[in-house]
Amino acid sequence: MGTARGTTGQKAGPGRPRIPGGRDGRRMLAVAFVDRVGSGLWASVSVLYFTYVSGLSVTQVGTLAALAGAVGIAGAPIGGRIADRLPLTRVLIALQLLRAVASLGLLTTDHYALLLAFSALGSLGDRASSVLTKLYATRVAGPDRVRYQALNRTMANAGWALGGLGAAAALALGTTAAYRWLLLGDALSFVAVALLTLRCGEPASSSRTVATSTTPAPARPANPWRDRPYLAYVATETVLFLDDAVFKVGLPLWIAHAGSAPHGLAPLLLVLNNVMVVALQVPLARFGTTTAAARTLLLPLSLAYALGGITLALSATGGALAATVLLTAAAASFTVAEMLHATVSWELSVALAPDTAQGAYLGVHGLAQSAQRSIGPLAVTAAIATGPAGWAVFGTGIALTCVIQHRMVRDRLDPAPLSVAPVTVSEH
Repeated sequence: MGTARGTTGQKAGPGRPRIPGGRDGRRMLAVAFVDRVGSGLWASVSVLYFTYVSGLSVTQVGTLAALAGAVGIAGAPIGGRIADRLPLTRVLIALQLLRAVASLGLLTTDHYALLLAFSALGSLGDRASSVLTKLYATRVAGPDRVRYQALNRTMANAGWALGGLGAAAALALGTTAAYRWLLLGDALSFVAVALLTLRCGEPASSSRTVATSTTPAPARPANPWRDRPYLAYVATETVLFLDDAVFKVGLPLWIAHAGSAPHGLAPLLLVLNNVMVVALQVPLARFGTTTAAARTLLLPLSLAYALGGITLALSATGGALAATVLLTAAAASFTVAEMLHATVSWELSVALAPDTAQGAYLGVHGLAQSAQRSIGPLAVTAAIATGPAGWAVFGTGIALTCVIQHRMVRDRLDPAPLSVAPVTVSEH
């Protein structure tokens, strides 16, 4: 891995935590924070905006969200492929400006076709920029990429929470102007992110080095679409990302339609999830800083998923107090699973990809999370419709997938135990 321009020789001062990637690493963490503040402003009110400001029906809003999400799925592989050929920071800047244009475009019209087009552009840019931010971490942080991604996720969650609080305060006004200001704030956050990215150095890229090499007949970069073992790995990743649907759809619906827990518990469990991620993601990342360690984490990860599903099933069998305690335990278990999987996924998705086509491979890996956004709601609603046993099957099914992935990646990984040079992740 190359060192990003402007980061060489930087050392943390006494007692100051070292940020992987140096100055550029810190700037990209600021990018993650600002990006998610803007997203937090908009994500929690988008449905309300389209309903009350744009005047769309429930069916129109649902269709718009579904179609925009479907277009967004293409963002990950397209962005990854482009980033293997062009400077990564320039592609990121272009994507952020695309997202800003899409958000501003929503302010200019109530025409359904245009709202759909702008929403689709925003979704495309969002999924592509998410994958390329991970690619930037892979290139700039080198052996510390897992720790950097943990810091990135912590900053993103903190930004999301701050944006959500801002949205809640604005919604208290209940005016059309308040909704428009939130959307404008989202657009401006992307402009700010583009300006921050302008100051980031361009990290070294093996794929671009190969593409621009003057040696005769350079090797053709690997194609992830023809790499069946990697595609099988991505398929298992789609299942492991289902924890996202548990918090966004599963828990609220389960609390509303089953058991005796108070309905007000649902948003509190989302807060618990956010707080746990901010507090624990970086410490837990220490257990997955090598490829071998990340693969080993798949086994405790399977236990966390199984425990979450079984606890959710048991929550329907007691009174209000027991249900509240069990639902809280289930939310905590799925949050631990979310954090462990994030650590495992960051390392294995890179370790399984050839250096000369990291962007293309990570782009295909990004399809797992995108596909989950469509499959996830169906999976959790099926579990709810089945009753308590459905949750037990849901959790143990994901747990079994963890075990399958643990075995699947064994033969694919380099015989050497590490995908990167052995290092000790230090706070200093």
